[in-house]
Amino acid sequence: MTSRLPATPMDALNISPALAVVVKTIHLAADIFGFWRSPSKKAAADFENMSLLDKIYWGYKSKKPVLRPCKDLDAGAIAEGHNKNISVPDDFVRRQTLTFAAVGDLIKVEGLEHSLDVLYKPVEDIIFSKDVVYGNLESQLTGQQLSSYTFSDKDAPPLCCSLEQYHALSRHKNRRFDVFHTATNHTMDMGEEGLDTTLERLALDGIIDLGTNRTPEEREQCRIIEKNGIKIGFVSATYGLNGKPLPEGREYSVNEVKFHPGGGRTGAADWSLLRMQIADCRRRQCDYIIASLHWGYEYECFPRGHQQHIARQLAEEGVDLIVAHHPHVLQPLELYRPRRDQLKVVPIAYSLGNLTSSFSSPHLVLSGVLNVTVSKGTLAGAPITLTEEAKLIPVVQTEASVEGKDILQILPLEALDERPGKDEKEKTYIRRLHRYARLVLGGDRRNGGE
Repeated sequence: MTSRLPATPMDALNISPALAVVVKTIHLAADIFGFWRSPSKKAAADFENMSLLDKIYWGYKSKKPVLRPCKDLDAGAIAEGHNKNISVPDDFVRRQTLTFAAVGDLIKVEGLEHSLDVLYKPVEDIIFSKDVVYGNLESQLTGQQLSSYTFSDKDAPPLCCSLEQYHALSRHKNRRFDVFHTATNHTMDMGEEGLDTTLERLALDGIIDLGTNRTPEEREQCRIIEKNGIKIGFVSATYGLNGKPLPEGREYSVNEVKFHPGGGRTGAADWSLLRMQIADCRRRQCDYIIASLHWGYEYECFPRGHQQHIARQLAEEGVDLIVAHHPHVLQPLELYRPRRDQLKVVPIAYSLGNLTSSFSSPHLVLSGVLNVTVSKGTLAGAPITLTEEAKLIPVVQTEASVEGKDILQILPLEALDERPGKDEKEKTYIRRLHRYARLVLGGDRRNGGE
């Protein structure tokens, strides 16, 4: 499939000719000897902690994603959750039901400004028909000049978008997103002005922001949304800020939890901030708790073992659903039954991928829409709220030109199979999309595998 976008971040790399030779040599060695086919154990996830070799590894997997899980991941438990239905007890009496849709990274892409009410049209039924709609807003709004999206060995690219691009991302026809996760590694890319401009716009549009705070007190508090008689509490954090400082005197502005070892940091992550937010959910009598996490290792198709450990601990602490993002590729959905309550199932979506992507390679345009059904009722006369359904639907960003203007549109992966007149190049591209979807989500898919 032809694209006006660069294939991978390596095609937008801006480095010296001498360093380019070094990168090419190491990447060639990785191809020959295969030492990056599995996750690099010592690599840092945080940009500010990355060595030059870590950055070269990052570049390699951006074009050839890591397809194997690390050895300390309970991959068997994840595989058991593939295409598995969630069952509730037969004597559960349902009183209220709420539907929830979540998408991954919403990133500025040229063409978004022409895509209002077009971007989501083929997937509006699996996103905007739900009671609560959630996404990760990766690009900051700003009144400053928009920066170009290029990579170097010195700094991560700034992510920012225009108001027109934001409108295309944040709404479809008469419906907006209800909740945006705003604590990401790019939150401070445009400084204090970008943070404030983004929060002011979300407040004006009535969209709840997660992970960013206007007052010190908000940092330890959950965010709440109530629909259909069900009160949902959100707890949230990002793994880092790409080394960007928080505004002096406003260190409370972003919920930051150092989830990942590497780059000289060892030991268990201190996620006591999330514990405090969970406790606030309990104090405010939330029926259902969702953890919204920006974490993980980019361009790896499976989470790391320590992420799975943290996710399960959060489930044991009382979290009912985990929705995560940042790796820029789709990762699996695990269905975890916590020891604290064997009647419950906690879905863990480790990474929903890029819903909108600045790059065109199959692994970078494939993402997932998470659909969850939550029901509140009674069991043996006692009140209880359960997850009744959780499914991860693979979708793909596509490009088109309409009246000379570039537009973007999100399609269900299966819809690509139905396109007429595909040439061999497009068929190969679609086979690669199915290959990644089958690897991550399991099951036999049409046109799968190369």
